[in-house]
Amino acid sequence: MVRRIIEIDQEKCNGCGACAAACHEGAIGMVDGKARLLRDDYCDGLGDCLPTCPTGAITFVEREAAAYDEAAVLARKTAALKDTAPRQVPPSGGCPGSMAQALRPAAPSPDAAASQDGAVSHLAQWPVQIKLVPAEAPYFSGAKLLIAADCTAYARADFHRRFMRGRITLIGCPKLDEGDYAEKLTEILRRNDIREVTIVRMDVPCCGGMQRAAETALRQSGKFIPWQVVTLGRDGNILD
Repeated sequence: MVRRIIEIDQEKCNGCGACAAACHEGAIGMVDGKARLLRDDYCDGLGDCLPTCPTGAITFVEREAAAYDEAAVLARKTAALKDTAPRQVPPSGGCPGSMAQALRPAAPSPDAAASQDGAVSHLAQWPVQIKLVPAEAPYFSGAKLLIAADCTAYARADFHRRFMRGRITLIGCPKLDEGDYAEKLTEILRRNDIREVTIVRMDVPCCGGMQRAAETALRQSGKFIPWQVVTLGRDGNILD
């Protein structure tokens, strides 16, 4: 049958994974770092994935396609609910780093409690790299945001407990990554209900780029969001 269905421009797709996370039917997956329509009969043609695409790679087309199979979609969702693992599994050949997913904080195991004083991971979502994280995701709703230079986590042994606990974490290094983070951070702040922002940087010149990008995003978002900057010395001490 000829019907309306999505089409993904592979040249425009940047592999962020936002559309795959937004597609509740499971029609879209990540293959070789790019979004792909995996099954025609899973696509309902309503386009929940369109607004999440930051590059405009997704459009509607009219073409010969299998009819939307609601029963198959419901069966897939039922099977997924039986999987107790909190993270999504990308299709074969996909890039795990591009799959947006919420994580549950880990509980300390007896071994961890004995060897690490009960230290646990407080990472609440994946991915964490600013360049990879989607501009919109369910875990941003009402979130406290941590924007951290990636070196900071190595400076303090209690970084998870001190800074990541209860926050959505975004990391980057302006010296190593091309481009400016300000545009991406502005979109995240504009599109989501962010409650507060904490910026953690090292006391080195290159980290100034991280702080400036975050401060620019806060101004350009047009919102009043409480924020603070924490600077760490190379020994891990909090300087301000």
